[in-house]
Amino acid sequence: MQIKKTEYFRTAGELNNQQINSQYSYAERREMGKKLRDVCPRTSHATWQPPEGRPDPVSLVEKADERRVPELLALRHGRMAKSAFTFYRGGALNMATDLANTPVSGIRVQCCGDAHLCNFGGFATPERQIIFSINDLDETLPAPWEWDIKRLAASFMVASRDNGFSKADAKDTVLTCVRSYREWMSEFSMMKTLERWYFALYSDMLISGIKDPDVRRRVIKRLSKESGKSVAEDLYPKLVNSEGGSEFIKDQPPTIFHWKDHKPGEVDDFVINSYNNYQKSLVPAYSNLLNSYQLKDAALKVVGVGSVGTACWVLLLTANNANKDPLFLQVKEARASVLEPFAGKSRFGNDGERIVNGYRSMQPYSDILLGWTTGEMDSRHYFVRQLRDIKISARVETFSPAVMDIYASWCGWALALSHSRSGDSAMISGYLGKSDTFDKAIAAFSVSYADQNEQDHNSIIRAIRNGKLEAVSE
Repeated sequence: MQIKKTEYFRTAGELNNQQINSQYSYAERREMGKKLRDVCPRTSHATWQPPEGRPDPVSLVEKADERRVPELLALRHGRMAKSAFTFYRGGALNMATDLANTPVSGIRVQCCGDAHLCNFGGFATPERQIIFSINDLDETLPAPWEWDIKRLAASFMVASRDNGFSKADAKDTVLTCVRSYREWMSEFSMMKTLERWYFALYSDMLISGIKDPDVRRRVIKRLSKESGKSVAEDLYPKLVNSEGGSEFIKDQPPTIFHWKDHKPGEVDDFVINSYNNYQKSLVPAYSNLLNSYQLKDAALKVVGVGSVGTACWVLLLTANNANKDPLFLQVKEARASVLEPFAGKSRFGNDGERIVNGYRSMQPYSDILLGWTTGEMDSRHYFVRQLRDIKISARVETFSPAVMDIYASWCGWALALSHSRSGDSAMISGYLGKSDTFDKAIAAFSVSYADQNEQDHNSIIRAIRNGKLEAVSE
């Protein structure tokens, strides 16, 4: 089958997925993907060499620091310096810059943009069932699918080293991740469109695949514990001071604190107006739901590693009834995606809307209160979601090789599902094929890039020791 490149490539080598889906059969699209191996051999993904003129890693950290809250930069640097793994987590811009110089097949999907293993986890659907998926999409943007799988695979290599695994165990974990992605991409490519769109990785599906009875027991216990938590009974006492008949967020510096010269419970008009604009981004039914609550307080909240220093807030709302009925919203600054210089600008004028669209595109189910707004005072873009609504994060630092391997299979599965929802799964699957050629190539890349990451982490350590970067430890 001869297919001319101009038939299915757009400018800059981007594939027009919608046009392909409407004009070509499943078999033809798989064959197209297979033909792309001539343009970009699967073995070409194995190599990582720093390109000539590669930016200094410290300069990229400083670039990512721009427009962040100055008082929090030392904390950000301290968290990144803690280990090669925490540096990797906070260095999304560093790796995006590197990935832009690696081979791509030309197929684009809605990318996560920061698909390391800690950005996956369990959370509740609106029906209160637990599913597993990507759960951090601050950097999401349409981009080459290879960028996500390379960042994910390399994160398993870096985390495995951080946990002291052997080279063989670390490599096996990466191979498991990529194999899971490849095999499940094939499965998703054969599903009907709506069948794939409705598909989700439910907790019982994941648990049933765990062969080790001890691991299965521990997962079930953790799941039961997290699912049984409620905002009113668990989160409210930790975050709220309700003495004296008033309710406000407790100051817990350096991670939660009220803005300068603002007393607890004092909510400025600019916060109220930004909140009202967020409410307008919701569908009417969910906007009406929020009318049952009153905004009581707002405080800054430091989150994660890569997000430290961005303007992130937590809002406390309570309902007007006799029972304790709180709602916590997390308001996160939405900056331009780290992929934008290399994949093109977002079609959304507000980066909060870009992120919300990414959640809707990549997750089977998303928070019903997911929305966006613009800060009235600072003109920053924000996206909003519920805070800790049954969120289950992986305790990666405690994983044994066997548990890490199980988790790697879940992440590869989840990433394949997310990519198949927005990209041409038949073409990607045709490119990947049935052999382990691509798996081995990505494993080799992960080893080389983990080495690079360690060198870059050492550069940050030197910059802190030399006084170029300020850092504080916790």
